Amino acid sequence: LPTATDSGEILIKLDWRQLANDAYSTYQIAAAVVPRLLDPAFISEMNGHALAELPIHLIGHSRGGSLVCELSKLLGQQGVWVDHLTTLDPHPLNNDGFFDFPYTVVDAPARTYENVLFHDNYFQTLNVISFGEAIFGAFTRQLTYLEGGYTGITASHSDVHLWYHGTLDLRSPASDTVAQVTPAERTTWYSSAENQGINAGYFYSRIGRGDRTSTTRPAGPGKSQVRDGYNQFWNLGGGTSSNRQLLSSNNGNWPNVILVNSLGTNIVAFGGTLTNKVYWQWERPAGNTGAMSFFIDDDFNPFNSNSTLLKTVNFGSTGTLNVDSGNVSLPINAGNSTTGYHVIYCKITAGGRSRYLYAPEVIDVYPSFDPPSMLLSKPIDQAQLTVIGQTGQVVVIEASSDFVSWGPIGTN
Repeated sequence: LPTATDSGEILIKLDWRQLANDAYSTYQIAAAVVPRLLDPAFISEMNGHALAELPIHLIGHSRGGSLVCELSKLLGQQGVWVDHLTTLDPHPLNNDGFFDFPYTVVDAPARTYENVLFHDNYFQTLNVISFGEAIFGAFTRQLTYLEGGYTGITASHSDVHLWYHGTLDLRSPASDTVAQVTPAERTTWYSSAENQGINAGYFYSRIGRGDRTSTTRPAGPGKSQVRDGYNQFWNLGGGTSSNRQLLSSNNGNWPNVILVNSLGTNIVAFGGTLTNKVYWQWERPAGNTGAMSFFIDDDFNPFNSNSTLLKTVNFGSTGTLNVDSGNVSLPINAGNSTTGYHVIYCKITAGGRSRYLYAPEVIDVYPSFDPPSMLLSKPIDQAQLTVIGQTGQVVVIEASSDFVSWGPIGTN
């Protein structure tokens, strides 16, 4: 159950094969799907939470590449940001320069819209029947060698999603149940910078934690940098440029936490504070306000009721085509936290809707940074050692007969 697991990850597989014909375009499929992502009653087990409340990573292959781009656009028109968009050999039927006789249906173009934080695109032109395209605004990785893997007349087209599968399943061989990434493919399909698939593809997801603002060129000199796929329409840490397609409309129904990061050290003691930098967007006219609540949690699921509120602050709407940012100091004490490792997340609420985002940094909470002290006394016939420490500290007493070799004699 989403409300019981210790993971906030939900995987949705959209099977639209019965509609992937000459009767339905990806425009139509996307228009049918987006309302479900926004509906808090769509999945009853989520107890009134919509899927869109969590960060979204859309992945699509071939016509699915067109579909996920259109999904991201329609979400953006509702004010929803997409954290990650991955297109695998995108091929919109009869659009973007493709001519797909005898099909007459026209799919949505493959575009990178302003509400997408990171877009990575993987494509090939090795197959003369089915092949993909480069997309402006994405980190684009053209795959130029795909021998092995799938067989048949469209093998290379399918090998693109097998290539990506090999970056998620790092075993060798890695199987998608139809074909395998064997040691041979790991050696020839991935560049040296991609380290046999370890530093490629899914590595740049929120779960993979790869640096999306990196200037690395995985395919070599002169090829695309990873940060080319990072949203540079605003200054979000990856440079600035016009690398996004503007949305035709945005009703601003949903507020968004785009980024939240812990600043400075990730180690804090009771009585201290953590400072987090937050970027947000809520495209309502100036003067509207909402609330940001920050929680400390033991896992990455905001719905399982094991988090503790640290602080709530108000925020203002951003207006059209703006992103705002600010620093928020969070108090850490014995009343709202325990010692050990934790994570921080932000819940942004406005207009009756909420979205959630975790800071990627793991914090380590100590009871105190003050060192323990010792008092030694000798009442009558024995030595007595008194250790003075802070609640929650673990103190190990060691002894030595030569001041060189030390060993524990007690733990408290």
